[in-house]
Amino acid sequence: GNTALCTVGKTGNDLHYRGYDILDVASTCEFEEIAYLLVHGKLPNAAELKAYKTKLKALRGLPANLKAALEWIPASAHPMDVMRTGVSVLGTVLPEKEDHNVAGAKDIADRLMASLGSMLLYWY
Repeated sequence: GNTALCTVGKTGNDLHYRGYDILDVASTCEFEEIAYLLVHGKLPNAAELKAYKTKLKALRGLPANLKAALEWIPASAHPMDVMRTGVSVLGTVLPEKEDHNVAGAKDIADRLMASLGSMLLYWY
């Protein structure tokens, strides 16, 4: 398939995110910079990165209903199952808007990016 997000193995054993070789950016970029690149299409400048970190931090909190659902998941569950279930519950507690415009889709991606770590830590 075609995607603007990444290419894998285009010239051998390589990975590119939006045209950037992962080996070039992995040692110089923070997680939030790569997240911004994937979601927003470019590497952020300093002001954009600061604002993005602030936004993601504000979205880390979990609704009480989601926390309650996470408490029911057994400790023996696989972390990927925990995240899948957490995303499903989050989608019912905070449903997406009917209009999936570009800005709305980016907000959904940011919400998920900020919430997944919180889900795992809360469950654990």
